[in-house]
Amino acid sequence: MSLPRIAVDAMGGDEGVRVMVEGAALARRRHENFSFLLMGDSARIERALENHPGLAGAAEIRHCEDVIAGDDKPSQALRRSKGTSMGEAVAAVKRGEAGAAVSAGNTGALMAISKVALRTLPGIDRPALAALLPTLEEQDVIMLDLGANTECDARNLVQFAIMGAAYSRIVTGRPRPRVRLLNIGTEDIKGTDEVQEAAQHLRATKTLELDFDGFVEADKINRGDVDVVVTDGFSGNIALKAIEGSARFVTDLLRSAFASSFRSKVGFLVSRPATELLRHHLDPNNHNGAVFLGLNGVVVKSHGSANAKGVAHAVAVAARLLEEDLTARIGEDLGALGDSLLAHGNGAARSSGPSKIESDAK
Repeated sequence: MSLPRIAVDAMGGDEGVRVMVEGAALARRRHENFSFLLMGDSARIERALENHPGLAGAAEIRHCEDVIAGDDKPSQALRRSKGTSMGEAVAAVKRGEAGAAVSAGNTGALMAISKVALRTLPGIDRPALAALLPTLEEQDVIMLDLGANTECDARNLVQFAIMGAAYSRIVTGRPRPRVRLLNIGTEDIKGTDEVQEAAQHLRATKTLELDFDGFVEADKINRGDVDVVVTDGFSGNIALKAIEGSARFVTDLLRSAFASSFRSKVGFLVSRPATELLRHHLDPNNHNGAVFLGLNGVVVKSHGSANAKGVAHAVAVAARLLEEDLTARIGEDLGALGDSLLAHGNGAARSSGPSKIESDAK
């Protein structure tokens, strides 16, 4: 199957051009139908391509004079997005020159630029940042929002649930993904007014292709008992970083323990297959590629510290969403829901104003 080109912000991320080009080359080796628009400093990109001749014939370079910095505020990035590698990658999607954009740059800037350039789907007030997290089961869990919107009302949370379920059907193959709202307890009386109201709406509708059964606590996110975890961006970003920090803590603790004595080193050699499996499962590069759901186009955020394998994974996420036409699926689900459930003044909480896109994630 021939896919639209994927626009890559080659200047984003901690290491920039080298890793982004190497990641695109790795994705190309795995999937020969991928083609790319590489946005950034043409001289540096051309030098990087010398090491990847297989990518050179499948990539077009677009020179960009400027770069969005990691510490640029979203408002600053918006004002000067034209001519930057990030801004031009998103603009290529808007113009139809690429089917998706991938960037490892400033998260808040990427969200702001994408929202203004692509706009949201009809029926979606705010886009949300969604990512795949590992679980004890074979399937990953989708969690959103992870930092795009620090404050959300019930209407936003219901929309996030719809978008997350559509994404989950692509990833897991489940016709009715198991959706839960993140909360401080599983009892029906727990949670904020917004969470309580969102739960009432999700329980009330029978037309959505998802199974909603209340709440999940943070310590159960990775158990594999749920397919989609929905929350506001403030809580979601904290939960994500706590999970990532715990994973690093466990791996560092094991490394320290195995190096503590000769007997421990022997034990490491014996248990190495198991520890390698653990390392692979916890490696964030194997789950890289957060998606801005709810836009009129596909935009994928690669982690700023991702290596080439991680960038290749983010590219593969973008390609799969194009193949499965995620935006159309979300539109169909919103259409099945109808206007009554989410209509302002019909019991749903009103939007709390402009999205606060100030995430510090990289």
